Amino acid sequence: MTSTLLLIPLDDTVVLPTMDITLPVDVGDAQRVVLVPRHDGEYASVGTIATVTESIRLPGGGRGASLSGESRGLIGAAETGADGKLHVNVTEAPDDVPVDGRTRELEREYRAVVEELLELRGDDGRVAGWVRAIREPGPLADTTGYAPDLSFEQKVRILETTDVTERLGLALEFQRERLTALQIRRKIREDVESGANKQQREYLLRQQLASIRRELGEDNDSAGEDYRTKIAEADMPEAVREQAERELERLERSGEGGQEGQMIRTYLDWLTSVPWGVESEETLDPVRTREVLDADHAGLDDVKDRIVEYVAVKKLRSERGLGDGEDARKAGAILTLIGPPGTGKTSIGESIARAMDREFVRISLGGIRDEAEIRGHRRTYIGALPGRLVRALRDAKTMNPVILLDEIDKVGADWRGDPSSALLEVLDPAQNSTFRDHYLDVELDLSDVVFIATANQYDTIPGPLLDRMEVIAFDGYTVAEKVAIARDYLFPRQRQRNGLLEDEVTVTDEVLRTIVVEYTREAGVRSLERQLGTVLRKTATKVASRPAVVAADGAVGADVAEADVVDAAPVATATEPVVVDLDLVREALGRQKVFQEAAARTAVPGVATGLAVTGTGGDVLFVEATAMDGKGTGGLTLTGQLGDVMKESAHIALTYVRAHREELGIPASAFEDREFHVHVPAGAIPKDGPSAGVTMITALASLLSGRPVKHTVGMTGEVTLQGRVLPIGGLKQKVLAAHAAGLTDVVLPERNRGDLDDVPEEVRAVMTFHPAMTIGEVLDAALEPARDPEVVA
Repeated sequence: MTSTLLLIPLDDTVVLPTMDITLPVDVGDAQRVVLVPRHDGEYASVGTIATVTESIRLPGGGRGASLSGESRGLIGAAETGADGKLHVNVTEAPDDVPVDGRTRELEREYRAVVEELLELRGDDGRVAGWVRAIREPGPLADTTGYAPDLSFEQKVRILETTDVTERLGLALEFQRERLTALQIRRKIREDVESGANKQQREYLLRQQLASIRRELGEDNDSAGEDYRTKIAEADMPEAVREQAERELERLERSGEGGQEGQMIRTYLDWLTSVPWGVESEETLDPVRTREVLDADHAGLDDVKDRIVEYVAVKKLRSERGLGDGEDARKAGAILTLIGPPGTGKTSIGESIARAMDREFVRISLGGIRDEAEIRGHRRTYIGALPGRLVRALRDAKTMNPVILLDEIDKVGADWRGDPSSALLEVLDPAQNSTFRDHYLDVELDLSDVVFIATANQYDTIPGPLLDRMEVIAFDGYTVAEKVAIARDYLFPRQRQRNGLLEDEVTVTDEVLRTIVVEYTREAGVRSLERQLGTVLRKTATKVASRPAVVAADGAVGADVAEADVVDAAPVATATEPVVVDLDLVREALGRQKVFQEAAARTAVPGVATGLAVTGTGGDVLFVEATAMDGKGTGGLTLTGQLGDVMKESAHIALTYVRAHREELGIPASAFEDREFHVHVPAGAIPKDGPSAGVTMITALASLLSGRPVKHTVGMTGEVTLQGRVLPIGGLKQKVLAAHAAGLTDVVLPERNRGDLDDVPEEVRAVMTFHPAMTIGEVLDAALEPARDPEVVA
């Protein structure tokens, strides 16, 4: 039967037939209404037809009604009645259906489950008696609606199920779930009270947690299974696997919602992100390795030879079945490339990785002062993370990458620790197979990692750390090497970066040499590449500014005599390439910036040309000495921001010249009532080092003897008070600086004669070297012959 009834929506509430309810609604004169559940504006398809048993006045003056549910009603079309309220067409759906054996069986099971459930809840028997008194299956199933544990959605499903047998089966399913949950809770309580062992409690708690999550529709147990899968799939060492499983058990006990659960999840994420047991299949071919390194870099034979040796040794051990035992781990390659900026230290690391078919990761150490950057933070700190080595392995996705430790000479230390001390274990082949990160707190085997460290100078690297390194010096390039690098590497790269094609611009070696000699003074090639970029940007502007040439048939690039010039947007044309000549270089780079000034600076007595090593490579320094009248005898003034060592060298130089004035042909009157001033330009740059002694003695001897220093001579070496010349370091860099400055003679300590083997053959062929044991030999090679025995001061 269909009728039109007043609609009363029930927000998040379900009223089933046989249930009574009082609502704060004004039903007017209506005798029957339909109660329809509503959730988020959505109405159920079935409502409860209820009889208005009483109209009441509520506190405050409002109207209410007591309603008694009768039967289900299928909701139809809605319309607004004369009273301005919403009415709907309702088709009654009574429960008068035949009851078969299946229905009776469900009734018995339902009563049994409800009675057991009531027993667990501590019912005194009244509710159980009320349930037993209900004889009809429909009202019996509707008693499920009184259960406080059922969700709104479950009660709506009971309401919308018009088939009695189906409704009873659904009610039985819901009551069984409630019974199971109560039984588990009782079991947990009994186990706790009886002192059940830890494993049983954890199992029951997990079961309870899983049941609760299922009830809430939140099956988060998959997170624990995901971690178990990750741990099982990772080829972890046994100790690491045990640690991971212990943390996973803690996670399952504590739950995932709290702060501790989140910390454990983060830890497990890091632990499983380490590529345990994963290694790149490296290529052990010394010939191919050398070919790759030669294709990427010119020169640098020392580091290339060392990498080829490493590959060859590993190939022999692999082929001859010598394995990867303790001796193999201690033979790992830990190279330190020390040299001026721009000499290719960082880029060759990438080439080494490519030559060995390994992954490459770069770690910048410049300026770090926290030891935790290397070893990681302890997990007791909020926001703790692993160290950079663990992160490098994660990024490389392999346990045998090439890791470049860039700028290792710029590692600092403060109250947070000394990172260089943490690196002692990392860079020691005898220890790094058991490296322990503070955050992971498990051993990491770093013995298969090829570590390559880079630095600009030795001085700032701690001694114990330097002792663990195999140092390969990058002393800079000769002019010829720079020209070759510019031609084969830098010019093509800058041409591509500036959008130029190979046939659009050409350059000769002579022009490249001009750029090297007149616009750069560096040990590396970084500044040279910038200058080439400037020239090629100027070239790109010229190419892009050419007018487009279009033939009569519309083809681009035809001969100019047979084409029309179109004043449209400029495009590149198939014309003659731009030739980078001297005029274009001057236009792009301006006037010459680097001059060979040794001849002009040493034209007068008192100026000597010294050779030094700075943070940017070898360099030429001019030491100037002059004398003036003074009240004292032999006073000395020093300028040029000299360090303590160079100040001592200046005092030694003056003392030596005064003590050996007769040998040098200097009369005693040259020191009477005179003071001396030694200056090392440029004054704004701090200078220090133990190799300026011979240069300062030569400058003072030149001043007091009137013999100028030969403009082709550069010198280096420290001296004693007895005039012996002591050996120095960095000879190769100093010789390359002398060669770049146009000097042809170098005075050096005799004990550094063997270091000349490191100087490129092409430089040795055009320079003359004067090894000296004493200051007398230095002055004989450096000073012009005496013209007048009288002192010129």
